Amino acid sequence: MTANILFSARPALWPIYEPLLRRGLDDAGLDYCLSTDIAPADVDYVVYAPNSGLMDFTPFTRLKAVLSLWAGVETIATNETLTAPLARMVDHGLTQGMTEWVVGHVLRYHLGMDRHITVQDGVWTPDAPPLATQRHVCVLGMGTLGEASARALAALGFHVTGWSRTPKTVPGVICQHGAKGLRTALSSTEIVILLLPDTTETENTLNADTLSLLPRGARIINPGRGPLIDDDALLQALNSGQVGHATLDVFRVEPLPPDHPYWAHPNVTVTPHIASETRPATAAQVICDNIRRGETGAPFVHLVDRALGY
Repeated sequence: MTANILFSARPALWPIYEPLLRRGLDDAGLDYCLSTDIAPADVDYVVYAPNSGLMDFTPFTRLKAVLSLWAGVETIATNETLTAPLARMVDHGLTQGMTEWVVGHVLRYHLGMDRHITVQDGVWTPDAPPLATQRHVCVLGMGTLGEASARALAALGFHVTGWSRTPKTVPGVICQHGAKGLRTALSSTEIVILLLPDTTETENTLNADTLSLLPRGARIINPGRGPLIDDDALLQALNSGQVGHATLDVFRVEPLPPDHPYWAHPNVTVTPHIASETRPATAAQVICDNIRRGETGAPFVHLVDRALGY
């Protein structure tokens, strides 16, 4: 039987993804129809981007799965019209990109690079940084991206704590979980990385209370989701010196408005949601593998737990 695959994403992505998907589907030996225009009642799979405009899945009566091109699925996970399995994007290209970005900014803080790059005052100050083994780093969120980042930092010698809502075990990483574990993890960390999903439970994970637990002058790195941080609380913590600096890649409103206080704050680095992105070549491989699984009776991978929202 032919698998009918609807590509539902921004039109500019179609000429990029079409040849990659066809190559992967051909390599899998599948009989398929891949198009941007298939009658909903005939669609078996939707290759999906949440900004495509498709929100009503009611007409898709034979749908086997929705395969998202995005890692974040908070805008679709609660869609009551979608009853078919939903798979989020877990792409090794995206994971590699995120790991590189996180490690780069941790090293930037660890080595004090900003001071040497931005301050050239003719004063010779030979104060070498501590070794990584003396630096405490905490990764909030131990999903695919968080675990990969934590492993990479641990491999460099950093003292790494990973926190998640439920228990996890990662070699080389001290794992904490639950409300008590969060407070324990934050109380000793010098650099905090946020890689949690955006859910009602994770909103404002860093707030006035949890920020107060950090050692004074701690650094914040957020390549996860904007709502993970209470912006007003972070600004207050930055102004008081409780937080020494924050590097923020994601925000509640994007693009970040030109008049937002983060732009002008001397202890904030804004990056324009570039920590990582879906790489078409590797993402297409993930999509094709899941379609192959669906057509051969194997279980789908990277399925979203709709109750948890990720």
